[in-house]
Amino acid sequence: MKIFINGEAHELEKPLTLEQLLVSLSISQKRVAVELNREIVPHGQYQNSHIKAEDRVEIVHAIGGG
Repeated sequence: MKIFINGEAHELEKPLTLEQLLVSLSISQKRVAVELNREIVPHGQYQNSHIKAEDRVEIVHAIGGG
């Protein structure tokens, strides 16, 4: 199943939730924002947000500094 992550095509072997996708990419759910098909997904909904073929996922990391 082909999806797009931050504009790049990726193949998934099976359907995943956003939570499972982040785990498979070794991305901590802390300090990260996820957009699914141009809509921001609240952290509490990652486990219930299922990714389908051709979906577009944008993952943004919050970076502190000063």
